[in-house]
Amino acid sequence: MTPASPTPGTHLRLVWPEWQGAGTSSVRALAPEFPFDVARRGYAVGTKILQAVLPEHEGPTAVVPVGLDDAGLEERDGVEAKTAVLEQLGAALALIREYDPERITTLGGDCGVSMAPFSALIDKYGEDIAILWIDSHPDMGTADSLYPGYHAMVVSALTGHGDREILDRLPATISPDRVALVGMHDWTDDSLPALADEWGLTVFPPAQLRTDSAALVEWLRGTGASRVAIHFDVDTIDANEIQLGLGADLGGLTSAQARRVVADIAGEADVVALTIAEFIPRQVIHLQQILAGFPLLGQGVSP
Repeated sequence: MTPASPTPGTHLRLVWPEWQGAGTSSVRALAPEFPFDVARRGYAVGTKILQAVLPEHEGPTAVVPVGLDDAGLEERDGVEAKTAVLEQLGAALALIREYDPERITTLGGDCGVSMAPFSALIDKYGEDIAILWIDSHPDMGTADSLYPGYHAMVVSALTGHGDREILDRLPATISPDRVALVGMHDWTDDSLPALADEWGLTVFPPAQLRTDSAALVEWLRGTGASRVAIHFDVDTIDANEIQLGLGADLGGLTSAQARRVVADIAGEADVVALTIAEFIPRQVIHLQQILAGFPLLGQGVSP
């Protein structure tokens, strides 16, 4: 919903049900209990659930238009669904420019939904912002990686690496020494640890955060940034406790640990961005499948 005269300095809630960024190979492997076309659109269902269960937003809300058809899903330049995700990236950046917010909360959708809001706020705040990428995975892929899923390329792009067509769309990128991979424990690719060192990213595995957040807080102080953008991929939570994401990622942070980490960071710096990403509400999707075709429900139940 777009107001006639957006107010500068606002807190924007960006609703972005992007699903095209998840690679088909991971969807097929990690959600085999659903028909493929249903599973890959599960992120759109997750976005609706987040809208329903989170507190009402006091500022403006904007919705990035996302189609549920198969348009633009072809792999191009090593990026799956490149046409679709670039169109959405452009639409999201246009909405952000219109509102000119000081803060952005983003409800996704796959991890690609952090690309536009984080880049826009990096452009606004310059060196006075750091990124906490709370995720079981590093999301450091590029078009040269084996996995073509766009949602695994966000940290790369935000730090100025990867596909030139994507980078050219971004308002700004950030120095890797102001990006921390928090709770990360599944590198997904054996080449990435060395690449993280080469780029200058800092990694805080779950073991380093089990009892306190001291090392992470100290790192944040060392960046000199007074503002922080937090990306929270729900697969960070150990699937032994609850499976919230696409895969059953074991060994991650507990929900209590994740809450403590975020609270400690919020007590240290001004949180100007928060993304919640990769939520796959399996029970809801199962219910949709059961109810599909029931009488009096219109054309069926779908995302």
